[in-house]
Amino acid sequence: MHRLLNVCRWIVGVAVMIGSWVSGVVAADAAGTNRPNVLVILADDLGYGDVQCYNPKRGRIPTPHIDQLAAQGMRFTDAHSSSGVCSPSRYTLLTGRYHWRTRLQAGIVGLWGAPLIAPERMTIATLARQQGYQTAAIGKWHLGWDWPIAEGDRPLFQGFPRTGAMVTAEHRAAWLRTYSQPIAGGPTTRGFDRYFGTDVPNWPPYCFLENDRTVGIPNELLDESRFSRNHHASLQGPALPGWQMEPILPTLADRACAFITEAAAQPTPFLLYLPLTTPHTPLAVNAEWKGKSGLDNDCADLIMETDAMVGRVLAALESTGEAGQTLVLLTSDNGFASYVGAKHLEQRGHFPSGPLRGYKTDVYEGGHRVPFIIRWPEKVSPGTVCSQLVHQADLIATLAEILGTMLPVNAGEDSFSILPLLKGQDQPVREHAVSCASVGTPGLRVGPWKLIAAPAAQGGDAVRNLPQVQLYHLSDDLGETTDLAEKHPERVAEMQQLLEKIIRAGRSTPGPQQKNDIRVVRFPKPHPKQPAK
Repeated sequence: MHRLLNVCRWIVGVAVMIGSWVSGVVAADAAGTNRPNVLVILADDLGYGDVQCYNPKRGRIPTPHIDQLAAQGMRFTDAHSSSGVCSPSRYTLLTGRYHWRTRLQAGIVGLWGAPLIAPERMTIATLARQQGYQTAAIGKWHLGWDWPIAEGDRPLFQGFPRTGAMVTAEHRAAWLRTYSQPIAGGPTTRGFDRYFGTDVPNWPPYCFLENDRTVGIPNELLDESRFSRNHHASLQGPALPGWQMEPILPTLADRACAFITEAAAQPTPFLLYLPLTTPHTPLAVNAEWKGKSGLDNDCADLIMETDAMVGRVLAALESTGEAGQTLVLLTSDNGFASYVGAKHLEQRGHFPSGPLRGYKTDVYEGGHRVPFIIRWPEKVSPGTVCSQLVHQADLIATLAEILGTMLPVNAGEDSFSILPLLKGQDQPVREHAVSCASVGTPGLRVGPWKLIAAPAAQGGDAVRNLPQVQLYHLSDDLGETTDLAEKHPERVAEMQQLLEKIIRAGRSTPGPQQKNDIRVVRFPKPHPKQPAK
């Protein structure tokens, strides 16, 4: 009887799964979506004002291919990443869940760091593959791996000085042991059928990775000249002999074009996640683009080269005949990195954050308000601009609705579908959103209001005499110049309560309560001379 009961349960479960799949297909067909291909292009450190169509008056860097993409689709002006830095934003874009629900509540995944995305967590690739898609990730991962480095070998992989470091036989033996093995926990274990990239291009290992292997065995240190150049390598470590940075971006474009051509020839749709390595460091500009911006700045030249690579990939898509059946999203993981010459560029008339305050790492808008462009022929009206609040977390819920399927209750907890906006609706799809500084300080949006859970001034006794939070009304003050916290204490209190609710619920979307991975750090943090509340 017990066995019979188990068999009956299994039959019912299978029937439910089949029914769900059939209803999903029917719903997708009824919506006329025909399961589009999906191409997600994620630039790295591309500021809101670095794209010409976002900053026509104070932008001096030509971006013709990205501008054309916007002209052919919808440009969002109030779109946000989850953080002002890389790894947390990538986590949220892929999973639809705020990064601060994980162990990574500040900073980025460190050198030789463990995977940030839990093995069982659904990603956009998991979702697409369940719907019969071919999936690939090509580019910068920076979400951690289960590096097979023996505990006793770890000192042999890090801690090198930039100059004068020596490689010993012991180093090479440890590197050979590690890089001869599969590397678990990477993209191919998180929903992607294949992966090719450099993980973190300015960190070791200085080589390409393909699926779960390094391409070659790094057995030297990076050429020391890379550390004397302007914003190239950041950390010394294992490298392939003669490793060069300049070919990275063109190689990623080559691989992306090849995948698109191959995948388009198959009967099933594809999802390609293309996280570019640029214009983030290394500022390794190829000769063809050196000096092309006329701004005497390598990053400006690299933005132009990045735009050209986007153009190459879109041209490859066009050549397959699949462009009309492909949803293309182009966005950036965070704002422009001020340390690569923001002040110099502004003196030359180019403002990387446009009208926004702050840059990469900041909780201010320049840290996380990013370009966000979607082209979907015959579904999205060309040349349209949407001013509604959206978030990179919204991608997975949007794909689920397009595909006519439901997300599990423990997936996409902070993801709202923006499909109504793509269809032309001009009503909010989300009432609030959270984006953080690199140090973890959250900024909560509710309509035009923005609460920053930290005082305007930092350090010293003076901070005790200032409001412990900041409040801005972005419709009237996009540059966040006037703090209204003292004038609107009731609104501050309401928004603080909402933030606490979002934290405690484990989600910001409707549904059953979920657990955060660990206890979420609360902000504002108490002043050192004040007791914690």
